[in-house]
Amino acid sequence: MPSLAAIRELRRSERLVALAQGAAAVVSRHPGAEVWLFGSLARGDWDAFSDVDLLAVAPTRAVADALADALLDARLGDDVLALTCERWDALRRGDDPYWRAIGRDALRLFPS
Repeated sequence: MPSLAAIRELRRSERLVALAQGAAAVVSRHPGAEVWLFGSLARGDWDAFSDVDLLAVAPTRAVADALADALLDARLGDDVLALTCERWDALRRGDDPYWRAIGRDALRLFPS
């Protein structure tokens, strides 16, 4: 019988695959965009009550906003933050410990 940890990791892997596939379908309509997963699911310390936190990253604010809306409409994320590529790079490399932690733990879903 598999351990609880093994079952949990399998469920996480299945969820990540489904999110990546959904993100690929949405991002295909937003040139130059990326989708990043952050929070408990990205770190692996999620539970049944955890939400799905996504970053919609694109070359311009307008494309990032449109991507965030599309991800929400597709019900891929519960919380979706829109950022330009330049802003995302600055935040994850900056001095703010909150954003540095997000940058360290985030998983790029698409493009992979």
